[in-house]
Amino acid sequence: MSIEGAAGTGAIRRLRLGMVGGGQGAFIGAVHRLSARMDDRYTLVAGALSATPERARASGLELGLAEDRIYSDFGKMASAEAGREDGIEAVAIVTPNHLHFPVAKAFLEAGIDVICDKPMTRTVEEAEALVDIVSRSERVFCLTHNYTGYPLVRHGRELIRAGTLGAIRVVQVEYAQDWLSTPLETSGHKQAGWRTDPAQTGAGGCIGDIGTHAYNLARFVTGLAVEEVSAELTTFVAGRRVDDDVQVLMRLAGGARGMLWASQVAAGNENSLKLRIYGERAGLEWAQEEPNRLLLTPLGEPPQVITRGGPGVSEVAGRVTRVPAGHPEGYLEAFANLYSDAAELITARRAGRAPDAAATLVPTVEDGADGMRFIDAAVASNAAGGGWTRLRT
Repeated sequence: MSIEGAAGTGAIRRLRLGMVGGGQGAFIGAVHRLSARMDDRYTLVAGALSATPERARASGLELGLAEDRIYSDFGKMASAEAGREDGIEAVAIVTPNHLHFPVAKAFLEAGIDVICDKPMTRTVEEAEALVDIVSRSERVFCLTHNYTGYPLVRHGRELIRAGTLGAIRVVQVEYAQDWLSTPLETSGHKQAGWRTDPAQTGAGGCIGDIGTHAYNLARFVTGLAVEEVSAELTTFVAGRRVDDDVQVLMRLAGGARGMLWASQVAAGNENSLKLRIYGERAGLEWAQEEPNRLLLTPLGEPPQVITRGGPGVSEVAGRVTRVPAGHPEGYLEAFANLYSDAAELITARRAGRAPDAAATLVPTVEDGADGMRFIDAAVASNAAGGGWTRLRT
């Protein structure tokens, strides 16, 4: 959110936030906490930061939580906080994947809005059940596919909706890392351990961890549904129980064709997420490691470099830009944009008013279910030797 947008409307009451997961030694918990505080929309007041009581208490005290609001059982936390006059108004779920569904269910049924890390659940069945629970609860559910929070990603989305590229023909998206090129999970590495354990991560390894990010990014920017996939999921590291490299052909609505590659064994890559979209009139390129530049190339014309904060950037992109052009913004700021969007949706719901339309760009429970259908179809396609497989509807 722009500095002007954040400060220009007077004081905004902070939402009371709780967190499940994200205790000592957890990478993503710290990312969520920093992002929640960046626009001063939340105060962390309670947490079940670990299922181990000693670790939960140590983690909570380290973050300044009151002892009576430090829990080791998320169910007890949901019940206790729902019963407090000063109870939490939203909860951030930053656990391994297998806990996303039961934790979200507990808090939604306690009347508490939810912000959840991705992928949303372990299975399509859990995802579809969660869609129903969110609908019945009438509470806000936001999924932190954080790459949708980058200003130039949102600008690219606007260009496509304005018809600048014409009818979309080709979509290519890739997400390459190298951190799992060796059997890191056998060394006691916490993140590698649960991310390669099918009991915790689900049937998809790399495809669930980063492939869903690539898929969601392509869907968010193009607006096109993926109808069928032909996938090959490979495990290169001996002894690993989930895939660590994914190659997927995609048939999209309207006749567009796509390719998705995700790998966690691509030597020399740190966090290389790239999107290329080609239409009848122009092409569009964006890379997460250079997020402040968007390349637009009209057919037969020289490429145009669009910069975040530069001239001609859409109002939607400007809304999630904090600092002037030339001052880089990146991962944490994009993450924070989703937290601010979520805060607007939650505040609007509680006030009984319509939210700012731009805040509705934050990924929803339906987006989460769509991502799970993609994983499910890719796993099924791979099992069938790469045969074309339709996504469930």
